[in-house]
Amino acid sequence: MAIEVVKVELKNVQDASGMEAAIKKGQFSADEVIAVIGKTEGNGGVNDFTRILADQAFRGVLKRLGKRSEAEIAKIPMVWSGGCDGIITPHATVFARNAKTGPANKSRLAIGTAMSAEILPEDIGRPAMVEKVAEGVRAAMRDAGIDDPKDVHYVQTKTPLLTVDSVLDAHKRGKDTFCEVHESMGVSNGTTGLGIAVGLREIGMPKAEDICRNLDLYSSVASCSSGVELTQAQIVLLGNKAGAGGRYRIGHSVMKDALDIDGIYESIRNAGLELPARPRAEDLKGRVVNCFMKCEADRTGQLRGRRQIMLDDSDVPWHRHAKAAVGGVAAAAIGDPAVFVSVDAMHQGPQGGGPCIAIIDAGE
Repeated sequence: MAIEVVKVELKNVQDASGMEAAIKKGQFSADEVIAVIGKTEGNGGVNDFTRILADQAFRGVLKRLGKRSEAEIAKIPMVWSGGCDGIITPHATVFARNAKTGPANKSRLAIGTAMSAEILPEDIGRPAMVEKVAEGVRAAMRDAGIDDPKDVHYVQTKTPLLTVDSVLDAHKRGKDTFCEVHESMGVSNGTTGLGIAVGLREIGMPKAEDICRNLDLYSSVASCSSGVELTQAQIVLLGNKAGAGGRYRIGHSVMKDALDIDGIYESIRNAGLELPARPRAEDLKGRVVNCFMKCEADRTGQLRGRRQIMLDDSDVPWHRHAKAAVGGVAAAAIGDPAVFVSVDAMHQGPQGGGPCIAIIDAGE
């Protein structure tokens, strides 16, 4: 079952015309779409409703142009990351699965999806959430037909965060929560990163006291987002599989810090594209479909020995600084500002850096 991949621009927060055009052009059918990963132009915070608006627009096109029921469409993972700070262009990467197959000696992109068990408000930041996410990752591997975790190069998730209502619900049931509402986005992302690492056997099961504290524990392929729009972990797992068919391959590396452009190029090499020792955007020859990366402000307040003010700025939150900076580095690397950059990278790549994933067109 081959995977088709297309990146489309969002002209506004409710625009799904790019995906609609690809469907009408015959690139794939509405009923073949299995996942969407996108950037919206909101504030990237708890109250970023641009994620919900984009989600509704894309599901609306699939309902209008396809034959699947509303309930079936509702189950399609659509992971929306809010905030296009700096030069990042709002966009979505659409994944579709068709009936084509390929030679057994060629490894190509395969995708699996899964929904975890329900994540309760008291699970966030605790081992219960790690275990639920890990089991969901294993289910997504089975769905992709990938046996070896080393063939997995990207796990994108969307998980719940805390709201005032969910905290009150936990209290009514005699439960407490790990953190406050505004801390919960980073905590949810970090706990999920550990769940991915456990599911892929990158690490063993962490102790409760290590969650969101021991930053030496991380996944090199995790990209975790969270929001108010769901109560389970939506999991989209991507890797390479022999005989999968299609044109696309995926690879990964890590950015050691916000300036690590070599980490971006290494992910592209890992996907299978040959590059010179010191590559530039023109060396990619248009064969990079998209890059996906996580980032955060270095907690030491330093970047390559120089003082940074991201964590001290009372006017602009640090995540907007970091996203804009890494978005600029990534756009320069691939020559395209439509790059997926998400913040809150706790337990996702090394502290101060983050995972970087590349999807390339490997040809027929």
